[in-house]
Amino acid sequence: MKALGAAHIDHLVVAAATLAEGVAWCEATLGATPGPGGAHALFGTHNRLLRLHSAGHPQAYLEIIAIDPAATPTRAAPLRRWFDLDDPTLRQRLQDEGPQLVHWVASVPDLDAACAQLRALGIERGPVIEASRPTPQGLLRWRITVRDDGQRLFGGALPTLIQWGDTHPADGMTDADLRLQGLTLQHPDADRLRAALTAIGLNSLDGLDGVAVQPGPAGLRAELHTATGHPLVLNPSTPT
Repeated sequence: MKALGAAHIDHLVVAAATLAEGVAWCEATLGATPGPGGAHALFGTHNRLLRLHSAGHPQAYLEIIAIDPAATPTRAAPLRRWFDLDDPTLRQRLQDEGPQLVHWVASVPDLDAACAQLRALGIERGPVIEASRPTPQGLLRWRITVRDDGQRLFGGALPTLIQWGDTHPADGMTDADLRLQGLTLQHPDADRLRAALTAIGLNSLDGLDGVAVQPGPAGLRAELHTATGHPLVLNPSTPT
């Protein structure tokens, strides 16, 4: 199988029971107030965004996302919201434990080709959806994979795939002087997860581009550093 090149960490996904809880978590945990985001009419969700620094992934950012109680998804039932936000187990966990890192999104140069590569491995990442939202700088457009059942796959360790239009949202985001030092992905079938990442173009694994894969219970963990070098770990309970 021919691997694709130039894939990058696009953003980390922190889910919250409410957006207000997510903002409070960000302020308490990261010492920063996230900047404005937007609403996603298709899924009935809304978010707030925060820029991250990463040499290997120059447009990386953090997304805090929650279901918008005032919105009804235009994506008709039985289709589900993205990132497992309709999953009862995840929703209960967010209620009981608070906001947490649940997923990540990888930017790829050719979304259709990347999906085909995964399909060749027997992994269905989901249909490609055209999405957009207005911003002060103009209309932001992107294409993203979202399964009909909304599942993240591999316990959130296999990324959703995205391909941006002419504008990337990180260019106008709040800068919090937070550096993304590394992302650790964990799954019982680590070899299959590693093969899937290689197929979509994340070739330099195990620390070379800040992404590591290891066997264990499904999950992911991110290490951030503040401007003063103080480490902050999201999902520190994920075994190392």
